[in-house]
Amino acid sequence: MKLICLTKKDCLPRLLEAWSNVKIRAMNIQKINFCFLSILLLILAAACQRETTKRTNIVLLLADDLGHHELGAYGQQVIQTPYLDALAAKSMRFTNFYAGNSVCSPSRAVLLTGKSSTRVPIRGNAGFFGDDKWEGVYLDPDTFTLGEMFKAANYQTAFVGKWHLDDPDTPATWAFGHGFDFAAQEQWSARFGKRDFNKPGLWLNGDQIHIPYDFKVHDCKDAFYTDTAFKFLDQIEQDKPFFLFMSYRAPHSFEGPIRDTLSYAKTDWPKVEQAQAAKVTLQDQQVGRLLDKLASTGELDNTIVLYASDNGAHFAADGNGHDLEFFNSNGNLKGGKRDLYEGGLRVPLLVYWKDKIEAGSTSDHISAFHDLMPTFADIIQTEKPAQTNGISFLPTLLNKAQEKHAFLNWELQLSGWFQTISNGGFRQAARMDKWKAVRYGIDSDIELYDLSKDESESKDIAADHPATVQRFNEIFENERNNTAGFPYGGVKQDYKSQDKYTNKNGSLEKIN
Repeated sequence: MKLICLTKKDCLPRLLEAWSNVKIRAMNIQKINFCFLSILLLILAAACQRETTKRTNIVLLLADDLGHHELGAYGQQVIQTPYLDALAAKSMRFTNFYAGNSVCSPSRAVLLTGKSSTRVPIRGNAGFFGDDKWEGVYLDPDTFTLGEMFKAANYQTAFVGKWHLDDPDTPATWAFGHGFDFAAQEQWSARFGKRDFNKPGLWLNGDQIHIPYDFKVHDCKDAFYTDTAFKFLDQIEQDKPFFLFMSYRAPHSFEGPIRDTLSYAKTDWPKVEQAQAAKVTLQDQQVGRLLDKLASTGELDNTIVLYASDNGAHFAADGNGHDLEFFNSNGNLKGGKRDLYEGGLRVPLLVYWKDKIEAGSTSDHISAFHDLMPTFADIIQTEKPAQTNGISFLPTLLNKAQEKHAFLNWELQLSGWFQTISNGGFRQAARMDKWKAVRYGIDSDIELYDLSKDESESKDIAADHPATVQRFNEIFENERNNTAGFPYGGVKQDYKSQDKYTNKNGSLEKIN
């Protein structure tokens, strides 16, 4: 007799069947002990109960450079996102949710560690290491991440897609080294190292197993990533919960070939805008495929699904030529990727949890990426990691009283050719309730906006509120934290005349 029920709905029929068998055998076969069969029935009931109380799976879906208003659920009128809109109708939709930063690497570092922007060592996509040498800054192998938190809680863990937090020459810094047992990630050539990852595709569980990508087979990279996630879902242990982090590639600029048969190809739009719309819609389709897969395996009813973006929409400054105004990608929010205005930081967040979250609800709770770690810790009933300064928003999901942040803050140091901008690429921002402060350049004045009246950050009212400006200045100064790779974070500079540093025995020293 098989004693483990696969689903809740299986338990009752199987219990009744078992009980019927007990009665029949007790009446017709005297050698069989009725009490013994009853004990077996109790064991079956207990097995069913264990199965029905299996902890909740969590699936985190992360878009790359998706604008706040590029989903129909957030007001998009042109780009088609039917699957995500359907998910939103069953989810809680957040309107004041923020990324960890406005570019990829520091934002993802915040998400994975539960540390706010100035507490992670990564402030840009590349750090400065002296001698005009810029390179990516990776998560230290000893850094505790979401993957390790879930793994310690006996979850099956998987990561698929863009990691962007590793040293290609050091696999210990890859997703597989940070708690993800099924880790299929992109990889590029080591910028200053010896390795050359010249095969398109994903690398599974380190750098030894290559999963090739063929653009003739897949509509886009996100379709390839979804197929890879299916490999994980097809091998999970049914009696153990899982955490799946899907790090999609779209609608990031400069993505390779994508299917051009969508209706957008028939428009008279610029090619770059056709591609932008197609990438968003194709990702929407992949989300639909993944949700269908979860439903077909019976896992969706016991799964929390979250969908967000790593930062605001990319635009022409990327060299891609995408116009934020063409699709109203960020709505009335100012700026986009690399900006610390709302358009660069505020991102969509949808959270689905059957029978727990009110379908079609909306929350204006102010929260950010570093809140995900404590929220997940609460959900899976494990201890909140001491490193995080995030606040769990599980009470918001369950419509209960919610603790609020005193403030959120961000710091960005742009790298490479971005240093040519007049303020040297150093940017700070903070939000405190309705107030938003922004400073571009350490010597620049602080801009102040009242988001309750001016969500577009169109009118700087700093002169009218000196006390509030002073409070933000204190936040900027107190939260400032120099790290290796970003040692001069507040020094005004340009690319030709900047402070020089040299690496001596693992520490950076300024060259006078």
